[in-house]
Amino acid sequence: VQLQASGGGLVQAGGSLRLSCAASVRTFSRYAMGWFRQAPGKEREVVAAINWNGGITYYVDSVKGRFTISRDNTESTVYLQMNSLKPEETAVYYCAAHYGGTYYYTDSRSYDYWGQGTLVTVSS
Repeated sequence: VQLQASGGGLVQAGGSLRLSCAASVRTFSRYAMGWFRQAPGKEREVVAAINWNGGITYYVDSVKGRFTISRDNTESTVYLQMNSLKPEETAVYYCAAHYGGTYYYTDSRSYDYWGQGTLVTVSS
């Protein structure tokens, strides 16, 4: 399984970006998906996660109400809509896939496949 993340870039504080993660797999609906981020000098943290059919989602407290995770199983793609971005959210954002299960996963160790990351830079 290959995951290709895209959509990162430079945005001013308060702006929006939409990240996409395309999976090269026919059975995309069998995977729970997650978005993580890693800022310089910090550990990787979960941002949002979604179960196989999009019916259950998770957000870290700091992004609730501003970020939205969604998926299109027909396109084998998961999205992360990010609004009202803050400078402290500057990081490399990674998508990840976990095979099987009916729920979402927030522990990075639960994920089987990772994308290459896309850099999000939020200027103040």
